[in-house]
Amino acid sequence: MKRTAPGQLVLLAAVGGASLWLVEAALTSTGRAIVVPPFALAFVLALMGVIVVALAWPVRKVTRGEEGAHVDPFYATRVVMLAKASSLSGALLAGAALGIAGYLLSRSIPPIGSLTMALTAAVGAGLLLAGGLVAEHMCSLPPDDDEPSIAEGAEGAT
Repeated sequence: MKRTAPGQLVLLAAVGGASLWLVEAALTSTGRAIVVPPFALAFVLALMGVIVVALAWPVRKVTRGEEGAHVDPFYATRVVMLAKASSLSGALLAGAALGIAGYLLSRSIPPIGSLTMALTAAVGAGLLLAGGLVAEHMCSLPPDDDEPSIAEGAEGAT
């Protein structure tokens, strides 16, 4: 599996931000209440980021070759997939929360309470994103010293 590319994360954040900006504008233009993320969302997202890193810790022990460490390969695969999903969803949710915050800042008198909740949700989503990336890194195998590098392989082929 390939590692999560920064371009994917930026694209998802932009899609989330633009989508929620448009949703907020549509809700306001029709006279409905806007979407404001609750404070609890930030704490839950941050906790999820911590849990993903904690789940990746046993896999890290195995990949670093610590004695006595053993992990089921299916567990490791699930943790890697959870880490990737966490980083992608964290980017999408961070963009969405920043889209809400951007919309609120574009108002003539921004509601400070709602703006604070949106920014707090963006921080929580950022922590989920970071937790997913850290867990993904923890589950990767270190490079083998036994394998020839690309440059050595190219020289030997000529």
